[in-house]
Amino acid sequence: MTHPNPRRISRSVARLALALVAAASPGLALAHPGHAEQASFLAGALHPLTGIDHLLAMLAVGLWAAQLRQRAALMLPALFPVAMVAGAALAFAGIALPAVEPVIALSVIVLGAAIVAGLQLPLAAGGAMIALFAVAHGYAHGAELPAGANVAGYAAGFIGSTICLHLAGLFLGLADQRRRGGQLLRIGGSAIAVSGLALLLA
Repeated sequence: MTHPNPRRISRSVARLALALVAAASPGLALAHPGHAEQASFLAGALHPLTGIDHLLAMLAVGLWAAQLRQRAALMLPALFPVAMVAGAALAFAGIALPAVEPVIALSVIVLGAAIVAGLQLPLAAGGAMIALFAVAHGYAHGAELPAGANVAGYAAGFIGSTICLHLAGLFLGLADQRRRGGQLLRIGGSAIAVSGLALLLA
């Protein structure tokens, strides 16, 4: 199996982050002046970090990517925030999606199990799975938009946190594979999957 190159991944994700920030900038520029944008960004950034289901799933995407072939290791973590924005847009538009919370809990279980198994999927299948989970997470973020918040700032915040969690998982996974052959990865994947099951049954 060909493992991903950390430097190449860093450059790719950095380009994605810059593109997302650039896309959000016009909305921020048109928003009302003052501290509203900063408060909205902070609210969005904290949302994935304060919800254990979001935090575990987004960290798990990076951990799983560390086990994948180089193309998938780059594409799947990049796809997640893009699909997440689509899910948030549905929530912003007031479009109802069924079973969002169960799908979010299921994402934690499945991604944890994928890490334990070192699951290798065809890129299309892995992408479809990641997109489904990301839409559910994005919808949950969008549905909890604080009253009066700037949409672009809030979205930029949760996108930024998501990318950071993906990167943290990716580099932790790569480091563990180099030093311990992925032993901690599998333990971590087990803990993530069990946590997801607890969330699903709660």
